[in-house]
Amino acid sequence: MKNILLPTDFSENSSNAVAYALELFKKQECNFYLLNTYTPAIAHSRFMAETLRGSDLSENECKTSETGLQKTIESIRSMTNGSDHHFEAISSFDLLTHKVAETVKHKNIDLIVSGTKGATGYKQVFIGTNTLRMIKTVKDCPIIAVPEKYSFSTPKHVAFPTDFKHSFSADILGSLLKIAYRFGSEIHIVHINEDERMDKFQESNRSTLMEYLAPVSHNIRFMPHFSSKSNVIAKFLEEQEIDMLALVYNEHGYLDRLMREPVVANMAYHCKIPLLVLPN
Repeated sequence: MKNILLPTDFSENSSNAVAYALELFKKQECNFYLLNTYTPAIAHSRFMAETLRGSDLSENECKTSETGLQKTIESIRSMTNGSDHHFEAISSFDLLTHKVAETVKHKNIDLIVSGTKGATGYKQVFIGTNTLRMIKTVKDCPIIAVPEKYSFSTPKHVAFPTDFKHSFSADILGSLLKIAYRFGSEIHIVHINEDERMDKFQESNRSTLMEYLAPVSHNIRFMPHFSSKSNVIAKFLEEQEIDMLALVYNEHGYLDRLMREPVVANMAYHCKIPLLVLPN
């Protein structure tokens, strides 16, 4: 049975991610853990009255969190008739990233599905701030980041950009292969030609990747480096009508560099499809 973690702040954005996860694992037995964290501000003062007010605020936030989770689960159950999905609420006074990492370990989580949107005033960004923090903090569990207002679409075509500068393994590619098996997906490997040719290490990694992907439909595309990587990828996603983008996260690796690219106002890349982040 799969264990899926669904962080939520009860917004339309996170509710949309929950709906995506339910569709992705439709008719598959799963435990869904809905997580809400809260960190109310505690008044800093030498006066006891202010401390008490801070305590009251904490209690109210706790009740709001627990009530919100129960209402969310009740709403989900009213829309689903099957018994394949099981739900558990987790309410915690904690930082989101810390609690997510802790829950991944204690609940043996297989996948995190999170809603994402750009920070206010910065619509053209790669992914949202909270999701970015999770990716950098949780290094042993795959994450699917679902864009705001994205409607579920079967991931028949999955793009997998890589520079072949890091090794591949069954653990890294496991989630990608499971999706390909489940939905009959075709994996489109995308390599942006930064150099004239790949070195021996890159060639070896390419061969290894081909071996792992042999059981599923796949192809490889070599793209010219005509702009920033994010713009090249965005163009490929649009032209090929890709349903999901998959990337491996390595510190100082391809995804890390992609997220650090400067935003160019008229060519900025916004991730409009679900992003599957594969941990290294």
